[in-house]
Amino acid sequence: MKRLVLFDGDCNFCDSSVQFIIKRDPVAHFQFTSLQSDVGIKTVKEYSIPSDVDSLLLIENGKAFTKSSAALRIAKKLDGLWHLLFILILVPRPIRDFFYDYFASNRYKWFGKKDDSCALPTPEVRERFL
Repeated sequence: MKRLVLFDGDCNFCDSSVQFIIKRDPVAHFQFTSLQSDVGIKTVKEYSIPSDVDSLLLIENGKAFTKSSAALRIAKKLDGLWHLLFILILVPRPIRDFFYDYFASNRYKWFGKKDDSCALPTPEVRERFL
């Protein structure tokens, strides 16, 4: 089964992160949907995700991973040296998530929100979005 990445569809940084993942995931390990989509809303309810998770979520092997755990598990599957970041999983989650939450809480201020226009993906990339 594919891994499902849920992301904040209103966030410029989150959108750029999805594009970053796609470019480094030629095997297509990941599928994507925004947290605001019908699939995203259903998935959040299905996995009882806390309301403070509003930027990134990974569903892998029937388990939900949030915040820094999700980001590191995604990095683990990317081409290049990105998989080496997974070593940071050894840092206790409260410490990792402290830095993750700081960044996530400032993402709109630093990178802005998306407007209503967006680039159309290729058919191959479009197939990876639910």
